[in-house]
Amino acid sequence: MEFAKFESVSIRNHPEMNERWVQDRIAEDPSILGLGDVVLKDRERIQPKAGRLDLLLQDAESNRRYEIEIQLGSTDESHIIRTIEYWDIERKRYPQYEHTAVIVAEDITSRFLNVINLFNGMIPLIAIQMRAFQVSGKIGLVFTTVVDLLTLGLVDEDEEAQEPTDRAYWESRGSKKTVAMADQLLAIAKEHDPSLELKYNKFYIGLARSGQPCNFMIFRPKKGFIRFEVRLKNTPDTQERLESSGLDVMDYDSRWGYFRIRLQPGEIDKKKQILTEIVAEAYAAGGQR
Repeated sequence: MEFAKFESVSIRNHPEMNERWVQDRIAEDPSILGLGDVVLKDRERIQPKAGRLDLLLQDAESNRRYEIEIQLGSTDESHIIRTIEYWDIERKRYPQYEHTAVIVAEDITSRFLNVINLFNGMIPLIAIQMRAFQVSGKIGLVFTTVVDLLTLGLVDEDEEAQEPTDRAYWESRGSKKTVAMADQLLAIAKEHDPSLELKYNKFYIGLARSGQPCNFMIFRPKKGFIRFEVRLKNTPDTQERLESSGLDVMDYDSRWGYFRIRLQPGEIDKKKQILTEIVAEAYAAGGQR
């Protein structure tokens, strides 16, 4: 078998390649960035009084968009600021989408890696290092994610150890009837894991397995209804299914990833099929951890 040696190539210093060439390669196949099933929405997108956004990608199955800036050579201050600025402009112009800023650079230095990590706690930000390799006269690109989206903990996990409550607290804050609705939803979840139990916290009722939080769904009983929050990806298909089923979908909490659904007494039995479906999906996506 013949062995071919890969030679690292600097795109910035190459006589034929440039940023436009990189844009073309990504536009031809956006999946090479490693962001999943994404499609190209726009390139060189004009930003009001702020230049042009290199690439705008969108997830094929959700409403997440990626604002992408390409930097040949090493990251610098202006590149990071420009990336965040374009992300901010797009999210304000199109708030119906979830937006993520993406920096693509040949060299993400340790200095700016620290800066990017600081922003990552407040701004959805991904940093991707780009490398070009040459073999047999052909150039290939390799993209490696060095800073990914910060995965937030499940809702209020830090409060659980500090402010536990009991069933009586929630029956007083809500009502016995609405707390009993949490029991009904727990019964649906227990079809997947019989060890699950309710865990009473100051701000919500969660789920636990062997005493450890397992909050793929949580409950907030009120006097006349219960707010059922279930952790699902916010896709057009999921939105359509929930709304067409007749459920009272209040909104989507994009920060924590929960659909918030208002359920009236007696409604769980009437909507048993759709509730069973979404609980199963939420459990499969995160309840097994």
